[in-house]
Amino acid sequence: MTLLSIRTDAGVFDAIAAGPPAGRPVLLLHGFPQTGLVWQRQVEALAAQGCRVVAPDQRGYSPGARPERPEDYRMGRLVDDVVTITEELGWAAFDLVGHDWGGAVAWWTAQAHPGRVRTLTVVSTPHPGALATTLRTDEDQRTRSRYMIDWRETPATEERMLAHDAHELRGLFAGKVPKDSADTYVRHLSEPGALTAALNWYRAGRPDGAIGAVEVPTLYVWSTQDSAFGPAAAQETGRWVDGPYRFETLQGVSHWVPEEAPETLSRLLLEHLRAHGAY
Repeated sequence: MTLLSIRTDAGVFDAIAAGPPAGRPVLLLHGFPQTGLVWQRQVEALAAQGCRVVAPDQRGYSPGARPERPEDYRMGRLVDDVVTITEELGWAAFDLVGHDWGGAVAWWTAQAHPGRVRTLTVVSTPHPGALATTLRTDEDQRTRSRYMIDWRETPATEERMLAHDAHELRGLFAGKVPKDSADTYVRHLSEPGALTAALNWYRAGRPDGAIGAVEVPTLYVWSTQDSAFGPAAAQETGRWVDGPYRFETLQGVSHWVPEEAPETLSRLLLEHLRAHGAY
């Protein structure tokens, strides 16, 4: 595994990478409050099968791509980052994987650029249209999503999350993320401006337009103990995929799937890639 600095017009993105340069290209997008390192086990597993795998620290998480204004974290900018990163890597087409906020970006990217996204895999995060539907119709999902409104406060949220050795920030992982990984994320987000940048994803406001159905081959992985996304949104997601669709439920697993169930997720990823093109 190597470290990359990917230079784009939006700034410099840090990333981890592995696998042969000519291998099948796979981009993995992390969420809050983590970095590209959340994908370490999947990067290793995919690279071992000949894929070229890159997991960047996204906008705000990379010090070299950390604008200050919340509006600079609108969804259109985040999707543009995916396009420019992959262009800089020389990838005309690629497999896209996302978790948490990275999953939301992955849904929007696949819908906007179906000619470039070869396959889509999203972990935890339902399709944005499915989430919007259940926020209107399902009280359980509305309750689960209230934290998104709470975290828009500033600077109270940053101060609260980092107080007492980041007790609240660490508590988000609920003991499901290895301690050394949690320590790494906390150190990263304790850097000046880093946590504010990460929270700006929540403060950026609604996307500029509506999202439609996704046409690319899609794997959606949801876990029954996910505190953020409930069963209604998970089940609704299939209605928003027009291409080949596979829905996998992980019993007894929390929101932190890539680190809590790494072997299972890696297996599902590899099966999905093999089902939609040899490599």
